[in-house]
Amino acid sequence: MAKFVIAGKANCPYYAKAELLADYLQKNLPDFQIFKITQHPDVWEEWLEDVCEKNKWDHSTSPIIWRELLDRGGKGLLLGGYNEFLEHAQLYYDVTSSMTTDMMMVIAQENLQTHIEKELEKESLKDIISPLQVWISSASTTACYHLIPLLINGEVFGMHTEISLNLFDRQQRENCLRSLVLEIEDLASPNLRSVSVCTNAENAFLQAQVIIILDDSTDEEVYTLESCLRSRVPLCRLYGYLMEKNADKSVKVIVGGKTFVNLKTALLMQYAPNIAPNIIAVALGVEGQAKATLARKMKTTSSNIKDVIIWGNISGNNYVDLRKTKIYNYESAIWGPPGYYHSVLKLIFDSEWVNKEFVMRLQNLSTTGKEFGGILSAHSIATTLKYWYYGSPPGEIVSLGIMSEGQFDIPEGVVFSMPVKFENGTWEVLTDLEGISLSEQIIKRLTDDLIQEKLVALGDLLTFQPVKEEHRDSVHSNVGLNEEKEQVELYDSEGKTEDET
Repeated sequence: MAKFVIAGKANCPYYAKAELLADYLQKNLPDFQIFKITQHPDVWEEWLEDVCEKNKWDHSTSPIIWRELLDRGGKGLLLGGYNEFLEHAQLYYDVTSSMTTDMMMVIAQENLQTHIEKELEKESLKDIISPLQVWISSASTTACYHLIPLLINGEVFGMHTEISLNLFDRQQRENCLRSLVLEIEDLASPNLRSVSVCTNAENAFLQAQVIIILDDSTDEEVYTLESCLRSRVPLCRLYGYLMEKNADKSVKVIVGGKTFVNLKTALLMQYAPNIAPNIIAVALGVEGQAKATLARKMKTTSSNIKDVIIWGNISGNNYVDLRKTKIYNYESAIWGPPGYYHSVLKLIFDSEWVNKEFVMRLQNLSTTGKEFGGILSAHSIATTLKYWYYGSPPGEIVSLGIMSEGQFDIPEGVVFSMPVKFENGTWEVLTDLEGISLSEQIIKRLTDDLIQEKLVALGDLLTFQPVKEEHRDSVHSNVGLNEEKEQVELYDSEGKTEDET
């Protein structure tokens, strides 16, 4: 059996003549088969060069014709161009072509039009079934390892959404990423269309619809807080540029991790201004730590604790607000119907523990990063993404790091964690909540550190001067306690049901 491949520019008249002759031979010879390839004139030369380089052929015109060796495999046998194919047909089959030049030109234009229509049809089909492009930076980190199964199991983006997963990291981590790809493929997830590795920065975030920024791993030694802050700027500047250049215009960017989360979010917003409204910072990890600490104190499970509010710097100086915090399914003398809850502050009589031990415990976790491992980081990111796409639980308060627009008297232009709800693919700041206003002292303490971080990182301030510990404790203990006491008075002594709120 003879199988010939005829390839050429879509508007090439000689390709049109060779195609017509080949069609005649295939129709009249039982063992003669052809396969046609057309390329747009704009990409023909590049395509031809790649084919010739791959097969070690020397050919520079359209069309190019070769024979596939079906009986023994291996690379094809180059026949040549139009003249060589015409000569082959005359010698072997005693057939020639009598097509006129005018007819060649007409068919060539028809071929070009048909080629363009087919390409447009392919593109439209791709748009219909195109997978969601998800990019993860610093993909060799532990958090990414735990995050991937959560992203592709269908719970975050939906059971009917296919995902194209793109793992981005430094060149030195390529082997690690390749190993990770093999493990991901072993999961055989029906929602995973493809998984790829990227170590070339210029190609990062290409067509990205979701970008997850994890803590960057670095081999550089950083000796001071100031140098650590400044080391974030080059990477965020690069990421911002690449997002603006390569990502989809409606891309969703979510910043997670346990180091300088607010700062990285603020820098990305600065260097990617066109997508800044779609950049958020994850605060659910700190929320989870606070809930778990309360649950251990109250001898219950952390899933029974709701509506803890994280104000300020997610990975630094923050204020954990319990004034709206509820506990469900609590074993006490008073029980109620489904949805019945108690105020946490009403049940914890040890105000010393709330305002000192609880505060210091969370401050220590925030400062050291202890107990904020890959599992917690991954779960927090996945849950926030799920809320972003499908909404947060009705009536539940979620903490989120976003750019302040003056809500709660927080200065504008500061990335600040505050209470929100997710709905219809976006979030809404819960400014209508009663009794959660912050004192001027707390706002100043929280914003001063955030403003200083950015100034030091950008080189506008030489040294970082954090809030003194004794002042910090007094603000938490005195002002926080007074505000919490006032809020407790708003609750009935027996608790409430969700229908009553």
